[in-house]
Amino acid sequence: MNLAYDDLGTGRPVLLVHGHPFDRSMWRPQATHLAERGHCVVTPDLRGYGESPTRDTATGLDVFAADLIALADHLGLDRFVLGGLSMGGQIAMQLVADHPGRVEALLLADTFAGLDTPEAKQARVDTAARITEEGMERYAEELLPKMISKQTRATRPDVEAHVRRMMRNAPKEGAAAALRGRAERPDYTPTLSRIDVPTLVVVGREDEFTPVGEAELIHREIRTSTLVVIEGAGHLPNLERETEFDEALSTFLKNSGATR
Repeated sequence: MNLAYDDLGTGRPVLLVHGHPFDRSMWRPQATHLAERGHCVVTPDLRGYGESPTRDTATGLDVFAADLIALADHLGLDRFVLGGLSMGGQIAMQLVADHPGRVEALLLADTFAGLDTPEAKQARVDTAARITEEGMERYAEELLPKMISKQTRATRPDVEAHVRRMMRNAPKEGAAAALRGRAERPDYTPTLSRIDVPTLVVVGREDEFTPVGEAELIHREIRTSTLVVIEGAGHLPNLERETEFDEALSTFLKNSGATR
C-alpha cells in the first residue's frame, strides 16, 4: 500500500478524501470529532499529495478511486462511509460508479458533478505546466482568497495559515498530474440518479469554486440526499466552520444509521 494515511478511533469506518492541492491534515477536525463518537476515521494522502508518492504525469480520478479501494482492502474495510471535498468529492462519485456496493453512506462537500468548460479544461492543463516549472508558492497565493471566505480570512488566521501551508507544501509533480487527469474526467451528472445510499451534500455559502447552485443540482439528482449550506464559509467549510460542519456530519451519520 503506497498511500500514507492516518486512522483514528474504532467503530464504523469513515474514509475521507481531501481536495486539491491539500493533504490529509485537511480532515483533522473531523477525524478527531468522529473518532470521539464511535467511528474509525481513515484519512489518506492521495497519490502525489502529502506523503504519498507518484510517478504519474497524469492521474485520472479512476486511478485515485482504485487507490482508495486498495487502501480499504488493505484495512479490511468491506463497506464504509465515504466523504470527499472538491476534487475529493469527484473522486467519491467516481468510486461509487466504479465500485458499487462498497459505500454505505456518502458525503459530497463543495464539489460539482459536471464537466469543465473548454476554457476551464485548458486552464487546468496550462496550470499543470506552470506549477511544474515554477512550483506551488505563487499558485497557492493566487488560490488562497478564493479558497476561504473573506470572513474566515478576517477572523481565523489559524485556518488561513493551515490552508496556505497545505497548498505551498503540495508536491508540484503530483498536483500537476492530478490537474491533467482531472481535465479529462467524465461527466458525473448522469450517474447521480443511480446513487441510492444516504448522501449528505454540503457547501459553503460563499464558495466561489463550487457555488451553492452546484450543490443544489447534486441534491436534486440524488433522491436519498440531504443538503446543508454553511453560512460564512467558502470552499473549505470543514475548516472554516468546523463546528457547524461537524454537527451536520454527525447528525447525518446518526440519521443514516451509519453509526454504532
